[in-house]
Amino acid sequence: MTEPTTNSHIERAYRARTPRSAALYGRARQSIPAGLTHDSRTLLPYPIYASKAAGSRKWDVDGNEYVDYFGGHGALLLGHGHASVIAAVARQLELGTHWGAAHELEVAWAELVARLIGCAERVRFTASGTEASHLALRLARAFTGKRKVIRFVGHFHGWHDGVAAGGMSHFHGGVPAGILPGLVEETLLLPVDDLERVARTLEAANDVAAMVLEPSGASWGQVPLPPGFLASVRALSRQHGVLLIFDEVITGFRWSRGGAQGRFGVAPDLCILAKILAGGLPGGAVAGRADILDQLDAGAAAAAKREKIGHQGTFNANPLSAAAGVAMLSRLQHEDLCAVAERTAAELRHGLTQVLIEEAVPWGIYGEASAFLIFPNPKRLAIDPARFDPLALGFEGLKGARNPELCYRLRLAMLANGVDIMGAPGGLVSAVHGPDDVARTLEAFRTAVRWLKSEGDV
Repeated sequence: MTEPTTNSHIERAYRARTPRSAALYGRARQSIPAGLTHDSRTLLPYPIYASKAAGSRKWDVDGNEYVDYFGGHGALLLGHGHASVIAAVARQLELGTHWGAAHELEVAWAELVARLIGCAERVRFTASGTEASHLALRLARAFTGKRKVIRFVGHFHGWHDGVAAGGMSHFHGGVPAGILPGLVEETLLLPVDDLERVARTLEAANDVAAMVLEPSGASWGQVPLPPGFLASVRALSRQHGVLLIFDEVITGFRWSRGGAQGRFGVAPDLCILAKILAGGLPGGAVAGRADILDQLDAGAAAAAKREKIGHQGTFNANPLSAAAGVAMLSRLQHEDLCAVAERTAAELRHGLTQVLIEEAVPWGIYGEASAFLIFPNPKRLAIDPARFDPLALGFEGLKGARNPELCYRLRLAMLANGVDIMGAPGGLVSAVHGPDDVARTLEAFRTAVRWLKSEGDV
């Protein structure tokens, strides 16, 4: 594969370290659309190809070591290859990978979810967070007999047709390709910085089944929620007989043992879970009120004079996922892993801010719990990193103004210096990240911003 010429030191440094990744990407493009299996792994000129991982680190096919903040898209609170999870999965591998039958592990898994998640009177497993999102909306519409769903601009709930518009694109209206317009019309897409508009919408509409949102704010806090927002929408939903659904795919078991609902003391009617739930293997769930979830129970549905809701799924509560999930949640039940990860994330956020101050870079660092986010200021606003307030920018200033090319260049520079961050840009800290990881990350970030300054990106 011929290396394109480039005047960018950042890209040259990245390419020099990753020739095997470049070659694999060239092969991938011949058989996989865009050469990728997940849109969030997009990186120009090409992504790294991983070969192994352990703890807080991973290695690519060229042998480069990275401090990893991608963390299995947020699934790995215990880091890569934790001994307790590996042992549980290895035991299960010898017993069978798919019995096509009920099993004890799924019972233990559901019991752990119910002990940790406040709203979880019942738990129904799925194979992914997107499937759980789809099921939660079906349950809500069947329970209320209503059609419409209030969602919030930029809040992501998976890739199924019912939530595609306004989650990752079409923030101001419009119908994404391949989606039926009628499905988009069933969504009332609202901003989060206008509670009065939420109240007015609920007053005017009599056909709203549910409100669904990320309790962290859009994209695990990239656009934080205003203070008091969760308590206010909880009160409004009760007032109008509308179900409240928290999408806790990322915040579940990370914002606290009990998720964001536990951290903030606001209980939804239903929540959507995935990622940490299954300990790094595929798995999702809907948890919540018994009377809503028991629509999946033929006897309970008949007693309530309701139609049973059908729900299949070949890999629901797969024994391997259940084994990993039980191992993960058992550790979480007895150890405050969230607090450990959160302390490290706070140190990292503070250090990143200090780098910006010392290097006179007008960007911002923010985030909650064990997340950190970098605002690379694409519009070159007058920002003091020491006093950065993301709430002052709102959706349009944060997620709406995102410059993908600048984010790619920051990620390339970080990768060339041995750190892998997510594309927001930012990352999720595990309970096994430590002082050496933080020190390496701060050194890489300082070099990256210097490189970006030298090339006119700052």
